[in-house]
Amino acid sequence: MKFSIFLSTGAAREFAGIPDPSEAYERMVEIAALADRVGYESLLVPDHLVTIPPSRDTLFESWSVLCGLAGETSRIRLGHLVAANGFRQPALAAKMASTVDVISRGRLTFGIGAGWWEPDFTQYGFEFGTAADRLRMLDEAAQIILSMWTQEETTFNGDHYRITGAINEPKGVQRPHIPLLIAGGGEKVTLRLVAKYADACNIIASPEDARHKFAVLAQHCADLGRDPDTITRTLQTPAIIADTDQQALALIPPALDAAIPFDFRTHGLIGSPETIAARIAAFEAAGVEELVIYFADATSLEQVAWFADQFLTESSTATMK
Repeated sequence: MKFSIFLSTGAAREFAGIPDPSEAYERMVEIAALADRVGYESLLVPDHLVTIPPSRDTLFESWSVLCGLAGETSRIRLGHLVAANGFRQPALAAKMASTVDVISRGRLTFGIGAGWWEPDFTQYGFEFGTAADRLRMLDEAAQIILSMWTQEETTFNGDHYRITGAINEPKGVQRPHIPLLIAGGGEKVTLRLVAKYADACNIIASPEDARHKFAVLAQHCADLGRDPDTITRTLQTPAIIADTDQQALALIPPALDAAIPFDFRTHGLIGSPETIAARIAAFEAAGVEELVIYFADATSLEQVAWFADQFLTESSTATMK
């Protein structure tokens, strides 16, 4: 099992208690540097323009953050969980990803999704449309992005996007191309898009539901003649580590209930090290290959280090210094 960190840019108002934006960013850098040292697989950032709920608290733009973190880290992979397709024309997004892959020396995973937080779109002047519209746009976007990463020129005439003879150089460091992750657990459309285009998927689910979602994904792959084992299966879960289960449960912030669509008290990585180990085993048995951890105390270096000391073989709390 691999472990990555969902590193907030402030979308859930994690920086409400840090009035200085420079201090908030420095805390992100400290967490990133620690994660880089102790052996986490990736740092994955959300892509929001408006906090949830809307506020005037600090919220950083995601691509800018990834560029900054690329210079502050040396080993850990970087990416989105996930970039909202509707914010950027996909050919431009592909170009941005190629550039960040070069800046990071081949460490980018490009995570993309349809977008869901309507205030992001309405406040910044993007068309929100229906969920079906956004998914159709995501389908076209994935085709364009992959072409921009692999072809000498890209021409595309779709219902939502049109580009002519687009050249993208450099295409990035990684070959055959930057890994593409598509997030979401929609069984009819989203998981089929994963089967068609993606190198990785991400869902938020209990172990039982994850097992079912992965079976649906495998069937889509079979229908398309693809080996499902070529798709990395990742899952996002909240985490709070404490000496006892009771102490961990007492630290759950009220906002977490609205953010996580499964019984995270029973299945999330919340509890003592022994409880968390058992829950990791349950996710692994369900087919999860990588857990993306959202630490409920998103600015805590101690939580990042404590989890690493327990579950990452090359880690040590001594690296906090």
